Amino acid sequence: MMVTKSKNNAALAKTPILSGKEKAIAVADVTLRPSANAAAVITEYGKPFGEQSIGDLIDTLLSSINEVSGGDMGRCEAMLLGQAHALQSIFMNLSRRANAQEYMKNFEIYLRLALKAQSQCRATLETLATIKNPPVIYAKQANIANGPQQVNNGTAPSSHTGKIENEQSKLLEVQHGNYLDTRPAGTAIGADSKLATVGEINRAKVARR
Repeated sequence: MMVTKSKNNAALAKTPILSGKEKAIAVADVTLRPSANAAAVITEYGKPFGEQSIGDLIDTLLSSINEVSGGDMGRCEAMLLGQAHALQSIFMNLSRRANAQEYMKNFEIYLRLALKAQSQCRATLETLATIKNPPVIYAKQANIANGPQQVNNGTAPSSHTGKIENEQSKLLEVQHGNYLDTRPAGTAIGADSKLATVGEINRAKVARR
């Protein structure tokens, strides 16, 4: 009896005494910790397995989290397969209850819930298949050359364009020393006096209001 009391006193001596602010921070940290959140829910729904210790649950969950972080998805795969079996059992139970109903309304309610369980079972198995065989994503290969690249969306004007146009004009004028247009130069046409500037037109004056 004395040994037990001495152990308890030693444990209490090792426990640090926290101030009010430190306790609030510690509680906030545990509240936001994913492993602690999951442990709190498991203690409520895991009662068929007996009374649960939330501290031991947190430690076990942390071990599982470390496994997943290290790339070991074995526990997750087992969890999904177990959930698929559980959903299949729910589907069978609700389907049998629906078949036992006398009224159509009750039949539809149970059958709708059964089909929801079946849909969740299918989705769980699809997730498991995706984890086991992840899809391959093909990325487009970029053509990257060494050094800076310049991309011209339009055709930049060249300094030789004017020279080329002048040479083409000369080729149109002279070919083998002969002018292509052999017609004589036309006579300049004088100005037509009939098309002289129209004089001012006499119009009735409009009184301003």
